[in-house]
Order: sequence, then C-alpha cells, then structure tokens
Amino acid sequence: MRKAEFDRPLVLRKAMQAFQAKGYGKTTMQDLVAATGLHPGSLYCAFENKRGILIAVAEQYREDRSIELEGCFKNVTEIEGIQRYLNDVVEECASCKAGAACLIAKAMNEIAEQDEGVQQQLSAIMSGVEHRLQTALTKAIELKQLDAKTSAEERARFLMMGIYGLRTYAHTHPGKEVLQGMADRLFGAACGG
Repeated sequence: MRKAEFDRPLVLRKAMQAFQAKGYGKTTMQDLVAATGLHPGSLYCAFENKRGILIAVAEQYREDRSIELEGCFKNVTEIEGIQRYLNDVVEECASCKAGAACLIAKAMNEIAEQDEGVQQQLSAIMSGVEHRLQTALTKAIELKQLDAKTSAEERARFLMMGIYGLRTYAHTHPGKEVLQGMADRLFGAACGG
C-alpha cells in the first residue's frame, strides 16, 4: 500500500486548530478532512482514527511549544525568559477566539482521564514545560538572582499551576490587562524572592 504524502507538521497544525475550536468530542472526521484538506482515506491511512490524529497533534504541539519556550530564553537571563514565557501565555490567551483554548488544557479536561495514551502524551508536554522552568529557576538560584528559601522545583510547580489556571480563567474572556495583571502577580510570587 502506498503511503500518503503530505506536509505532516502543517496538516497536524490544521487538525490542532479544529480540535481547539470544537474540542475533541465535537470534532468530527469530516471537520478534520475540511481543516486539513486531505481525503478521508489519507487521514485514516496516516493516523488510523480521530484518536490517532489527536495523539499525533499532541506530539506536534509538544515540538512546537518546545521551540517557542526555548525562544523565550534566547539572549536573556533565566528570570527574563520566564517573564517572556508568561507574557506569551497572556498574548495567546488574549488572542484566542471564544471557542478556542490551549489544546492541552482542553484535552486534559475533556478526555485525558478516559484514555491512558492521551494522558501520557499530555503529561509529557506539561512535564517538559515544567522541567524547562525548573532548569531556569535552578540556574537563577545558583546565580543568586533568587533566594534558595523556596526550591526551583516548588517554584516550577507553582508556575505550572498558575499558567494552567490562567489558561482556564481566560475562558471567562477577561481583557488582556486582567490576564497580564494575573501573570505579573504569578511571576512576582514565583520569582520575586
């Protein structure tokens, strides 16, 4: 059987937008066909089913987010990188349409508990972000930019809780100023001393 040829990252990003807009449960294979521009047979051949597409989308999301996260730390201190990342989260939350949201927050709430494979993918994404933040915080503590009273691990966990709380709160459609104020308080609480 001939393997379907297409720009996999582009197709997965388009499928990601479909899942973000409607959520996993409400996104149909017809929606994914329309979003990706692929024939149904090509989608089934490449990913088997909707769940397979979601798992591939989660992996693409992890790759994309990892690149974006590392970009926040280029040519700045670790603390400034964390601030940049929080500002990026605010920008993303403020620019989302009413039905759109962070893929991970939506998928975690919708299906992760029902599907161990999806749970593992989503947990890996969140763990990667947490690990990067912990690495930055460890370096900041070593450089005495932060005190050592609170460990890097505790600070990273606190940031993750706040980031995903911020993403969830963004569903209530507060203005960007409100989201930025919350992110600034989160940053101050995690990195203020």
